Amino acid sequence: MQLHELQPKNSFKRKKRVGRGGKKGTYCGVGGKGQKGRAGFRIKPIVREWLKKYPKLRGYNFNVLEAPFVVVDIADLDKNFGTEKNVNPKTLLAKKLISTRNGKLPKVKIMGKGDITKSLIISGCKLSKTAKEKIEKQGGEIKTKKKAEKEKIEKADKKIKSK
Repeated sequence: MQLHELQPKNSFKRKKRVGRGGKKGTYCGVGGKGQKGRAGFRIKPIVREWLKKYPKLRGYNFNVLEAPFVVVDIADLDKNFGTEKNVNPKTLLAKKLISTRNGKLPKVKIMGKGDITKSLIISGCKLSKTAKEKIEKQGGEIKTKKKAEKEKIEKADKKIKSK
């Protein structure tokens, strides 16, 4: 065995030298001379720009605010209803004093603007203090859910007692 016949067990593999021409193409893997080839280039992340334009809302859709009340004045009720009439969101919709929102009846608040000359029975609406005073002064009645439930219980008690 001669010295020139000796060979290593593993073959030596040289590192690739990039950026000096060759089979990698004309740019040698560096790229062209466009925006990216200039000093201080910066491509703006477009998605971030879009996100900045959206309003910053806390939470998602689980904390949606309730729809505001539709305001109706006592003067409008006096014009459109007769004495001893029931006033509720359905009758107000029929008289076209309110309109639906997304196909649903809105919440109604009756305000004390104007005067009333008739006694009305109001149910299913929220009332301001002045409206409540004016309606009760005129001999009207205000029915709330609690009052309606109490009346049902009282009627059921009367039926049970009479038997």
